[in-house]
Amino acid sequence: MKLYKNSLRNRIFFSMILLTLISSILIAGVSIYQYSEQGKDYHNKRLERKEEAILESFNYELKKTDFEVTTEKLPLIFKTEIDDISDIHGLPVNMYDLKGRLLKTSSKKLVKDDLEKQLSQETLTRLRDADSGRYVVEFQENGESYRSSYTYLKDDQFKNIAIINLPYLENDDFINYELREFLYRIGMVYAVMLFFTILIAFILSRYVTRSIRYISDKIKELNIAKRNQKISVDVAGTEEINTLVISYNAMVDELEESAVKLATSEREQAWREMAKQVAHEIKNPLTPMRLTVQSFERRFDPEDPDARDKIKEYSNSLIEQIDVMSNIAGAFSTYATMPAQKNEQTNVPKITQLALDIFNDSHIHYEEDASELCAIFDRTQLIRVVTNLVKNALQAQHEQRHMDIKVSVTHDENNIYLKVSDNGTGVAPENESKIFEPKFTTKNSGMGLGLAMVKQIVESFNGTITMETLYGSGTTFTVTLPRIK
Repeated sequence: MKLYKNSLRNRIFFSMILLTLISSILIAGVSIYQYSEQGKDYHNKRLERKEEAILESFNYELKKTDFEVTTEKLPLIFKTEIDDISDIHGLPVNMYDLKGRLLKTSSKKLVKDDLEKQLSQETLTRLRDADSGRYVVEFQENGESYRSSYTYLKDDQFKNIAIINLPYLENDDFINYELREFLYRIGMVYAVMLFFTILIAFILSRYVTRSIRYISDKIKELNIAKRNQKISVDVAGTEEINTLVISYNAMVDELEESAVKLATSEREQAWREMAKQVAHEIKNPLTPMRLTVQSFERRFDPEDPDARDKIKEYSNSLIEQIDVMSNIAGAFSTYATMPAQKNEQTNVPKITQLALDIFNDSHIHYEEDASELCAIFDRTQLIRVVTNLVKNALQAQHEQRHMDIKVSVTHDENNIYLKVSDNGTGVAPENESKIFEPKFTTKNSGMGLGLAMVKQIVESFNGTITMETLYGSGTTFTVTLPRIK
């Protein structure tokens, strides 16, 4: 079972949901990025403020000291004061000379690490090349993020006398907490939004596609054989759909106009074909009649003792040709104006057997799966249907094959099936589509109206007739009638 259909309604529905999800993901991503950048700015500014405050504390101690302010005296000047400054500002403080050697530190563990007693040459170079006289390096250690700033300590003559290093731990616990709280709140908001989006998308998609579906159903019902209803413009309600409705109504008008023209053309063509066929069929007996009269006129001798017999012979010949013309006229009249049908309940198996009794032919075999199967059908015309189908089967006899015609009446829950099968010559592939057309025939005699008349009768009672044939092997005609239960 296909769960997803590529319909306009589904496209609208899933597009709105996808838009909501994408917007929520984008806002969450932007929020995380914003908090990350905000954290970096916060730590950078905080380290700058700490650095300024600590430098002011160092400058204050340098102003009140009695020692000479030189690099060599700095460990004595800040013998204990460096710890106080570190405690006041809550930040470890390291003091290096201008060559990067450690002079003093507030951290007790730092002195145990020989690598941290000497600044790298890269650090000294970067600090020396910095325009601001300040160099900050970021690094990771034990899963923690650190910033370490290096700046010069100056004397009252603005001469560099030491390098102050401030290791700074970036504690993002509060920022991460705020981020989690924000994402939780915005997640709840988007969960509610997603619920309403699904609801609105469902309603909106049904509303938008309702008019289109209505128009689609109307288009499916279009039939050139009947009068089609137009759609009211008020059904749609939107400019685009109204344009589609107007186009549909215009198409209905054009279709109706075309149907009228087509019906008129078909009627005119049918009458022309009928006139040609009637003229052709009537000319056939007229020619021998003319020849008979001319011969009679030339050869008749009143004194001939056999004159009476000859007159009778000529009269019989003329009567025979007149009968042919009468049959032709009768056949065309029967096809053109069928007798008024009687919508009566008819037992199909019984009437079929009655029609077969006319033939009394050992080559015809009859079968039925029930003795009483009723349909609304004119019993006289049902006899005509069976008679024509059986005659057609008899005339299709194969010269090199023993004739075998099978007639059967079967049924299912809703329909009755009347089948007439033969093992005759079959119908050539190029003639299959023409078999029910008036005046079409493959026989040397006949006017090709039998099967056309059968089709007309069957369809007038809401039935159908179909043909299955294998050229050279035989043909089966199946009449399907609605069954009365």
